[in-house]
Amino acid sequence: MADAITIEDVSKTYASGKHALKKINLTVHKGEFFGLLGANGAGKTTLLGILTSLVIKDSGTVKIFGHDIDKSPTLSKLNIGVVPQEFNFHTFETPLNIILSQAGYYGIRRKEAMPWAEELLHTLQLWEKRNQQSRFLSGGMKRRLMIARALINKPKLLFLDEPTAGVDIEIRSSMWKFLKKINQEGTTIVLTTHYLEEAESLCKRIAIINDGQIIKTTNTRALLRERQQEIFILDTVDMPDKLPEDLNFELTPLDEQSCRMTLQQGQTINDAFAQLEKHHIQVISMRTESNRLEQHILKLLEEQRS
Repeated sequence: MADAITIEDVSKTYASGKHALKKINLTVHKGEFFGLLGANGAGKTTLLGILTSLVIKDSGTVKIFGHDIDKSPTLSKLNIGVVPQEFNFHTFETPLNIILSQAGYYGIRRKEAMPWAEELLHTLQLWEKRNQQSRFLSGGMKRRLMIARALINKPKLLFLDEPTAGVDIEIRSSMWKFLKKINQEGTTIVLTTHYLEEAESLCKRIAIINDGQIIKTTNTRALLRERQQEIFILDTVDMPDKLPEDLNFELTPLDEQSCRMTLQQGQTINDAFAQLEKHHIQVISMRTESNRLEQHILKLLEEQRS
């Protein structure tokens, strides 16, 4: 069975002389939730543009579910849905008409598209706004409308370019839940994002791109396990006046009811908590000090530059 995406030796140089992509090789398996991560200007948007036929590559081959995008452009496009960074719908149209018009581009009749359009509007909490001009929607609603429009043809492959940019925490969480659901139902998803906690939460595998090159492709959890240390903030019932001296990990008080716990590679949270319990230090909650994935990516980029 063909992979969802196969990219071989793809390069792109713009007229300005910028080498946006340099012999990119990448495979995304069918049914994956895959993350494409990198800084601004790294090449993410160019690569997505090539995959969606919006940017013409200079060399290499790209296949979508086995269909070469150059030799079988229609077949490859039928399988995809795209959520770009920028809002690109007619703001004087209503959400319902925007979605149904998109269905028409795929040859889906209005009568056939209506049940699925209605379900999408309900699921993405847009039903009450279905007949209101889209220019009056909030930023979060516009973002969800973009996702609904991209799904009207029930694509096997969905591209999400910064899908939660400018969306508040509550809406972002509901969108994550919805995206996980459609992925579990079989839709392959490729995500680019600057919210790296998003990739950690959603993506099983990620590729890190920098200066037009893939510098690492790996399982997300495997990448996180490569960290030499983990730093956690612990909220406690009360911190003792004097910390125990026999702990085999670093514990630094922050105030009367919180502390910073640093675990080196090989040390486990279970063992640390057992030691804390032994000394009657009760932990109410725990969180990472900062985004683990972001820390690791920055380290990789530093290593590449050195």
